[in-house]
Amino acid sequence: MLLSVVIVNYNVRYFLEQCLHSVYKSGQHLQMEVFVVDNQSVDGSVEMIREKFPQVKLIANDQNMGFSKANNQAIRQATGRYILLLNPDTVVEGDTLPKVVSFMDSHPDAGALGVKMLDGQGRFLPESKRGLPTPGVAFCKIFGLSALFPKSALFGKYHLGYLDNDKTHVVDVLSGAFMLLRKEALDKTGLLDEDFFMYGEDIDLSHRITKAGYKNYYYPGTRIIHYKGESTKKSSVNYVLVFYNAMIIFARKHFSQKNARVFSGLINLAVYFRALIAILSRFLGRMFWPVLDAVLIYGGFYWLKNYWGYQVFATETAYYPPEFMRFFVPAYIFFWLSAVYISGGYDRPVRLFRLVRGIGIGTIAILVIYALLPIHLRFSRALILLGSVWALFSMILSRTLYALARYRTIHPAPPANKRVLIAGDGHEASRILQMLRQGGNASFIGLVSLHQEKPGKEGYLGTIGQISAIIDIYRINEVIFCAGGMPSQAIIDHMSNLRDKQVLFKIAPPESLYIIGSNSIDTFGDLFTVNVNAINLPSNKRNKRLFDLLCSFFLLMTLPLHLVLQKHRWGFVKNLFRVLSGRMSWVGYHHAPGVDKLPPLKESVLHPGDAIRASGLKPDTINNLNNLYAKDYKVENDLQLCLKAYRELGRSTR
Repeated sequence: MLLSVVIVNYNVRYFLEQCLHSVYKSGQHLQMEVFVVDNQSVDGSVEMIREKFPQVKLIANDQNMGFSKANNQAIRQATGRYILLLNPDTVVEGDTLPKVVSFMDSHPDAGALGVKMLDGQGRFLPESKRGLPTPGVAFCKIFGLSALFPKSALFGKYHLGYLDNDKTHVVDVLSGAFMLLRKEALDKTGLLDEDFFMYGEDIDLSHRITKAGYKNYYYPGTRIIHYKGESTKKSSVNYVLVFYNAMIIFARKHFSQKNARVFSGLINLAVYFRALIAILSRFLGRMFWPVLDAVLIYGGFYWLKNYWGYQVFATETAYYPPEFMRFFVPAYIFFWLSAVYISGGYDRPVRLFRLVRGIGIGTIAILVIYALLPIHLRFSRALILLGSVWALFSMILSRTLYALARYRTIHPAPPANKRVLIAGDGHEASRILQMLRQGGNASFIGLVSLHQEKPGKEGYLGTIGQISAIIDIYRINEVIFCAGGMPSQAIIDHMSNLRDKQVLFKIAPPESLYIIGSNSIDTFGDLFTVNVNAINLPSNKRNKRLFDLLCSFFLLMTLPLHLVLQKHRWGFVKNLFRVLSGRMSWVGYHHAPGVDKLPPLKESVLHPGDAIRASGLKPDTINNLNNLYAKDYKVENDLQLCLKAYRELGRSTR
């Protein structure tokens, strides 16, 4: 056997399928075997492999073994002269596997090889080539010097930014996302070190290969897409702890005792430093707009208060007491910002209607409470109305200026109704077009042909050679490539050439019910079996939780009445407190095959089938009801279900 491909999978079923398609296409003329080691995925990965790729040598673990152990399981069974460790969230070019094998054949000193990796937007991933993380290199990486001076031979050694990305180089460290290993070298160095659960094992193996007398080559003669490369949440505290713990294991294993102590000290310092940065970054990211809004509104009120007092009432002394600015204005701001948050005003993309709705609701709440206050605490209804106008104006102005400064446009984010371009012909293009139309979230859909001449069919705007101009003219913000009629190499070429267009790139694997993009690694792709994952939108998740809380509070306040009317009284009380605590929801999916493919929801008391009030629903009917509930979620739907199945609110969910 010439080549053994080893892929470790954990809950990325849809990326895995696309990866396998590209691997088999690239290696169709090679003597090749493919192993997939599944670390107890719960997303149907194992079933998908057995159904669509029966030729894969599947190892299905009953627990998460970690990256190193899982790879070693397959390596021990592999018979290839070369072994390729490949991440499931990758796409290889059509000639990638023949090219890398040929390179290894012609370079007998090569123990391992890595390739040029691009993210899902066609941008070069610096982790394609790396230097050994010595204490000095680690210091520059940890404290940001490598980011400030990426091209420096002194400070940029971690990602070797001073080496040409388009030339072959001997490097210290290769990425485990794509690492082609000579079996002979692996026999000498040993398998992956299983002390590394995640991260660091590629650094350790690369170093052991060079110590064994072989070379690690960075080879840019072919490219791959690596989605995870841009989507890993490297700002999270968990990532910081896991990654730097792996670095400590590496230092203790390969450095002298003195250097290992220095390195460990640096790492421990880095953990606290980066964890603090991660926490602050997430906090500031979430609080930036509310804090800015509060400051602007408060400042506006200060001016309005003075103007209203001195100019309108023509008083020579302060018209409003100090308590007005100390207590009442902050209370107004709290109501406005809370209403804007509930209304979705802090969700992306920014929507003017959400801001107007939030300020409107907040103003009504303030005026209602104002009317109930004693007369000596009613300072000025007019000032509240003027303040609400200023609050709305300041929010719109600040967001407009931010968008113009950062994006040079007042529409920085793709609109909910996307303008989509499909690159493909024939059946595949028609299939994707139909999926998008069913989804209903695209305001414009155009097609470009992969042939040299534009087809006479309706909907075709031009050919693939004109795609750049078409994107500009028709203001496209998302491009979908049909992988069934387009080689991976051509897709990657176009992504690289168009990377400055500020559009999202996605790939539709042949005959699949999903479309994968660089922004979907955490949600396993855009599932068009659901059409629109409306229930998974932040605003809908928040509204659903708010409904559960309001409904539960109402039921709790009128509890004696419900204990008389409910079928299952004590079950009703239990469910009430489960919903209040957040463990359950009043309404959710009916348990049925296929529900795992829908956006996740909490266990629920009721389900869409309760609206029909019929027993013995067929699985297809249940599945359709679940899909409709996920696609067209509205708070009114939950309310109607609770009213229709009111007497079942106490039933057991176990």
